[in-house]
Amino acid sequence: MEHGSTTAFYTHTLVLLTAAVVAVPLFKRLGLGSVLGYLAAGLVVGPFVLKIFADPHEILQFAELGVVFFLFLIGLELKPSRLWRMRRDIFVLGTLQVVVTALILSAIARLAGLSPQIAIIAGAGLALSSTAFVMQILEERGEVSAPIGHRSIAILLLQDLAIVPLLALVAFLSPGTSAEAEAPGLLTAALALGALLLVIVAGRYLINPLFATLALAHAREIMTAAALLVVLGAAWLMQVVGFSMAMGAFLAGVLLAESSFRHELEADIEPFRGILLGLFFMGIGMSIDVELLWRKWPMVLAGVAILIAVKALVLYILSRGFGSNRGEALRVALLLPQGGEFGFVLFAAAVSAQVMAQDEASMLSAIVTISMLLTPLGVLLGRRLTRPAAEEMEETFEGAKGRVFIIGFGRFGQIVAQVLLGRGIDVVIIDNDPGRIRAASKFGFRIYYGDGTRLDVLRAAGAEEASVFAVCTARRAADKAIDLIQAHFPLARIHARAFDRVHTLALRRRNVDFDIRETFESALAFGRETLIALGNSNDEADEMIAVIRRRDEERLMLQESEGFYAGTHLLNGEAMKPEPLTRPERKPTALSDETEAIAQSEPDKTNEDTAAT
Repeated sequence: MEHGSTTAFYTHTLVLLTAAVVAVPLFKRLGLGSVLGYLAAGLVVGPFVLKIFADPHEILQFAELGVVFFLFLIGLELKPSRLWRMRRDIFVLGTLQVVVTALILSAIARLAGLSPQIAIIAGAGLALSSTAFVMQILEERGEVSAPIGHRSIAILLLQDLAIVPLLALVAFLSPGTSAEAEAPGLLTAALALGALLLVIVAGRYLINPLFATLALAHAREIMTAAALLVVLGAAWLMQVVGFSMAMGAFLAGVLLAESSFRHELEADIEPFRGILLGLFFMGIGMSIDVELLWRKWPMVLAGVAILIAVKALVLYILSRGFGSNRGEALRVALLLPQGGEFGFVLFAAAVSAQVMAQDEASMLSAIVTISMLLTPLGVLLGRRLTRPAAEEMEETFEGAKGRVFIIGFGRFGQIVAQVLLGRGIDVVIIDNDPGRIRAASKFGFRIYYGDGTRLDVLRAAGAEEASVFAVCTARRAADKAIDLIQAHFPLARIHARAFDRVHTLALRRRNVDFDIRETFESALAFGRETLIALGNSNDEADEMIAVIRRRDEERLMLQESEGFYAGTHLLNGEAMKPEPLTRPERKPTALSDETEAIAQSEPDKTNEDTAAT
């Protein structure tokens, strides 16, 4: 590389980093999100403002890898069983959204004077939403696994799949299309199906043994290289046969969601994902044609308004029809009404196929870009309309320091915190319920708002210094937090609250250091007082409680060794094996070995009762 080009490369790199470092914190401070910050930074340094960068497409081609890595990480969070449960939303809701939106927008474009071919391509391209924008926003807000995240991901997956037939439609509408093109089309479809099967087979049977072999080399850089190879290989293969690179990476992630190397893959890919995705958004900002907007701003703004209104209305109606409540449907409608990056691909293909003129493609691309810019504002509006502004809280961990991390401040976590704080032990308490945090602050508790199942939250709170993690959340959140802690903080002890006996056995399979059922000790205390009320002495009651506790532990150990429910009866999530118990130096007493009565009125959910203990 020549000296001049080397200097220009470093100069451009410094400009990009400086713009991001200045804009992103500023926009996050204003509550507008990092995505809008990256877009604004790209607009300022792009070819239409400061003109530091002349061709944003060169940056976008490289930065698209950020979207690829991001979709791979999203796939790691979605197991195939969960995707199968989402099949109705993917193939029915997603298809209806694309078809209905495309038809309405095509009709409007035709009324605006565009030819039938251009109107069809315009409507189809604008019907697609931005996977990169939406997924980034969902991840920032910790809503990938929430109902709004599931529904949005389902729609986006179908849109990613739709790009293949839409590109075929462009080829069909091209003036050069003939009947002779049908055979290559069938061949392309066959190749696409073959590539899809190849990725599925490789992900299921080859990748895990590959990583197991590489792990024996004890070379971290080789594992990182292998992770990049898997992601880029799957993305490249899907692109070659006509799918999107993002679709290939997502599929690879889903196939590795149950892999024992999932956490290591996530840690290896995360640094590349963050910087490249930010670069992608800056590239989108650079591509905004300010001169075109200035000349034709009434048409562009009208197009943006029509696009957002039509897509939001269709999304709201369809979401309600598929079971979403009013608030969830409104948030989905305001999350997905923008145009998407695949719209750029479709319009560029239409220009190459001589279906559309460059000026028309530029106009449509400007509409897509402006709609992307408005997405974070739409998300904020959706949250404001569906819950009070007072529920908004900022994730800040200033001053967080402690030997013990308590994850979850419900009824159980509140009592644990009182015990530790009473002995003067420094604790860091994390919870994601704003109402509970505000209520606890009235009693002198300092609770940090955040999702304790997210690695970035734990690290920001100083989890590397923790000696003990007290996991006091409900079952699903607890399991996720435990996996994360064991993968990234292996030297810390894990004390976990169990929901019932089944959960206790599951926790012991995960080798937690200590577990206890949330109702076990309170039920023993309750039973002890009942024995005393019936005339038993304190010593006799304590003796029986000790026997019950010992028998319960023996039964748990037996179930661990023989399997979950071998030789037992299951009642309300607790294994029961009727047999008489005898106390030393007393006559046998016909007591059932029923050590707990679990009233399953509390659902297994992340947010527990908000009442302070």
